[in-house]
Amino acid sequence: MSSSQSHRDRIYIVRDIIMKLVEYGQLNQTALVSFCGLNLKKHRSIFDKMELNGLIIKTEKPLGKRTVTLYSATQKGLEFCRTIIEPYENLFPRSSDVYANDTV
Repeated sequence: MSSSQSHRDRIYIVRDIIMKLVEYGQLNQTALVSFCGLNLKKHRSIFDKMELNGLIIKTEKPLGKRTVTLYSATQKGLEFCRTIIEPYENLFPRSSDVYANDTV
């Protein structure tokens, strides 16, 4: 009963968000959620906590009758990726089939 989409740990979601923002500089909320393969309703708390902790910056710009939400990475977010997330990912790679070739 496996699906094509497996569960992704929160720390990897945080890294994906920061790396996409570094890659593109600044993204609107819809593009960022789409590029990272997230669901805004389900993952909004992650965005809120990242902003609260200074890892990303959220700005809202009026565009006609709408308001566009833009995100960008901060220097603190980049340093967090380099010093915390990258070493973590080296120790615990994302690959779900790490143990696929191991025999018991």
